[in-house]
Amino acid sequence: MTDSHRNWFDDGSHDVAPLGPQPEAPPEHPEWFDDEAGPLVRLFAMTAGRARPTSESFDLIAIIHAAEPPEDAPPFPSPEHAAIVSLCRVASRSVADVAADSDLPVGVVRVLLGDLLDAGHISVGRPLAPAQLPDERILREVINGLRAL
Repeated sequence: MTDSHRNWFDDGSHDVAPLGPQPEAPPEHPEWFDDEAGPLVRLFAMTAGRARPTSESFDLIAIIHAAEPPEDAPPFPSPEHAAIVSLCRVASRSVADVAADSDLPVGVVRVLLGDLLDAGHISVGRPLAPAQLPDERILREVINGLRAL
């Protein structure tokens, strides 16, 4: 095949200016996160394919506290794990708040929290079970007693 056949659409004699605004050249270093498309790492990759925590489940209102990990604690397995611990070091948060602040689904956050709990990086404050809460009748008597003062 000769060169004349290879480029038969463009013989180089016609330089045509493009119409309209041209898109910007792509950046040299592509971003790892696109606001419209989401993260490039799929959620199942963050959790190693797991849909549930390995040890226990977490209530949405359970309070997560960053703990001082033991010296033999493994390092964070992913940047998401490290981000969750750094969020909880600033202030203790509920599971729902951790999910909202880390911009991850609650199911993924629960799996990551399970990993962090197993490694000793966090501690969990559990909400009281309904059976452990004071009886409504007692609370009403306390309120009535306070009003009587």
